[in-house]
Amino acid sequence: MPFYNLFIFLLQIRITNITNIVLIIVIFEFMPTEKKARRVVVIYWRKQHEIEVFSNLKNFCLSYPQYNYNTLSNYLSKDKTAYENNDVRVERKEIISKPKESSVVNRKIAPLIRKVRMKEANDSERDLNYWLSRPASERVGAVSFLVRQMLKKGERMDKTIVKKIRPKQ
Repeated sequence: MPFYNLFIFLLQIRITNITNIVLIIVIFEFMPTEKKARRVVVIYWRKQHEIEVFSNLKNFCLSYPQYNYNTLSNYLSKDKTAYENNDVRVERKEIISKPKESSVVNRKIAPLIRKVRMKEANDSERDLNYWLSRPASERVGAVSFLVRQMLKKGERMDKTIVKKIRPKQ
């Protein structure tokens, strides 16, 4: 409750004792307030098959003066039903700011974390086993990609040094 409204309220109930006024102000200050759900106004134009989203109804009515703010506001506030005619459908929708519970619970990819010290990682053996498990076409594509990144434009790869690695049986 804004401070001005609180002051008017206190005058109406004729509280004159300053201790009571301070107590009531403190109570109003620390009362839990409900967070209103943030809403937007969604406009579906039937003939153009387009959707527009406005932050509030007033902006929509200022953009399209043929629609009366009071009429639409009264219509949308009753039973939360959408305003509809042959040209347009106007409705208020809540903004979803947090994921729904069901989407968080049904996670299919489990996170994989491997914490090791850099000196103890031994990634060269893991990398070798990984690339030997991949098809030859994928390995050749990866090597070609790395070579293209390293070479300058017009430069060619030196093919005189070749090291063959046979997969472990």
